[in-house]
Amino acid sequence: MADELGESGHPFEDITNYNNYYEFSTDKTAVAPLSRDFTTHPWSVESRLVSKPRTYAIEDLLTKFTQEERIYRLRCVEAWSMVIPWTGFSLAGLLKEVEPTSDAKYVRFETLFDPEQMPGQRQSFYPWPYQEGLRLDEAMHDLTILGTGLYGEPLPAQDGAPIRLVVPVGSMASSRSRASSRSS
Repeated sequence: MADELGESGHPFEDITNYNNYYEFSTDKTAVAPLSRDFTTHPWSVESRLVSKPRTYAIEDLLTKFTQEERIYRLRCVEAWSMVIPWTGFSLAGLLKEVEPTSDAKYVRFETLFDPEQMPGQRQSFYPWPYQEGLRLDEAMHDLTILGTGLYGEPLPAQDGAPIRLVVPVGSMASSRSRASSRSS
């Protein structure tokens, strides 16, 4: 298994034991043990401000949307990266089903807020829960997926279980480049 540049994938042990997941800890090697008992079932994903609002149980997402493997390089702002074989499904497929309104320009993601399970959320260095957003064109890009596993296994808690957003850097850059050329 190799990424688009031919670099080999990182070992499962590296991917699951060196994690940025501040909800648990800022110490990358502490996340795996701290997340060991993290409860991921039952779990649901809720859509809002769409034409067809829905709440999906994680089991529904796993069966309704075709799961496929994508090998993407995970790049961190701290100047490290890993090549990871993700399993997941296209975010665009989910968005098409719930039909964002014509006024929609962004897709907002918000993490669970549960300081009892996620001890890092007891720290005040960040206004929890963590929120992220994509422009609608980035969210609808073919390469943007909702990850549900890695290395053919269900996603471990320390890697964002039971579901996480996975956006290849190049897809956002390509979308931004196209958007910039349209607006000039």
